[in-house]
Amino acid sequence: MNASDQIEALLFVAGEDGLSAAELAKLTEYEKGAIPGLVDELWQKLNDNEGPLTIRSADGRYVLVTKPAFGKLVSSYFDLPVNTKLTQPQLETLVIVAYQQPITRVEIDQIRGVRSAGTLQKLQLHQLIEGVGRKEEVGRPILYGTTPDFLDYFGLGSLADLPELPDIQEVILSDEQQDELALFDDIDEDGDKRLEKPGAVQSTEEQSTEDQSTAEPKATEAAHLKESAEKDERS
Repeated sequence: MNASDQIEALLFVAGEDGLSAAELAKLTEYEKGAIPGLVDELWQKLNDNEGPLTIRSADGRYVLVTKPAFGKLVSSYFDLPVNTKLTQPQLETLVIVAYQQPITRVEIDQIRGVRSAGTLQKLQLHQLIEGVGRKEEVGRPILYGTTPDFLDYFGLGSLADLPELPDIQEVILSDEQQDELALFDDIDEDGDKRLEKPGAVQSTEEQSTEDQSTAEPKATEAAHLKESAEKDERS
């Protein structure tokens, strides 16, 4: 697997967010200074054949895009009506965007636990979501939000009409699910298992003090018993 193949694969999965030279260098383990030349080689390779893809550079990021010659074909896909039924991954992603917007692709991936680049592109093609800006952090990733078509599709007047998400405490769980949830009761915020409830374990110093306070009355009582026995012997 040569350098251009690696870069092409990475740009493909990055989608419209693209990747910077620094990110490509980190992922491929090539020197950052070598990345522009490697990208140029890939650009040349893509444009020397009759394939549909090429590379565009914008805002210091490289993006894999379709060639202008395929513009009419791609536009016809944009004009397709929204399917009457969205797929489960599309619905999951759309719900996350609707309730957490504005949100980046990486944040969506973290919530879903899987990559969402392809699903986001399809939702954009259906004009249900759109880019609403960029987050001010390294790489300036695209922030996604819903569109007016999203409101029309679900019959909403505004985002304020979105139904409230159910409280997890109100969700009816099976006995097995409740047992699994109970396992987290003994896990602290750092992900470590709690050994005892607060106050249940005494420190060595506290235990020593308690032992000493308990021992003192016993020693006094023993002294009184000894003194009483000596008096009995004398009498």
